[in-house]
Amino acid sequence: MIKFMILFGPPEDAERFENVYQDFLALIERLPNIRRRQVAHVTGSPQGAPKVHRILEIYFESTDAQTEALMSPAGQEAGKELSRLPKDS
Repeated sequence: MIKFMILFGPPEDAERFENVYQDFLALIERLPNIRRRQVAHVTGSPQGAPKVHRILEIYFESTDAQTEALMSPAGQEAGKELSRLPKDS
């Protein structure tokens, strides 16, 4: 099993992040070969605000399955959508 992770830092514009992120997740659902997808919402701690806002984990059976998914039309479209997400603060 292969786990592909994307860590998102705290966005400057949280509302815009959520809007684009939901569009991005919809594209991720169209990727071929996904075995499982998991999203973690990171909260603060007694030490303060977290350095990571969200974690997306996508599981594939093999590196070949991962490559096929990321190179697919849906994967390419998701990559373009990912670049639209607001940058970290």
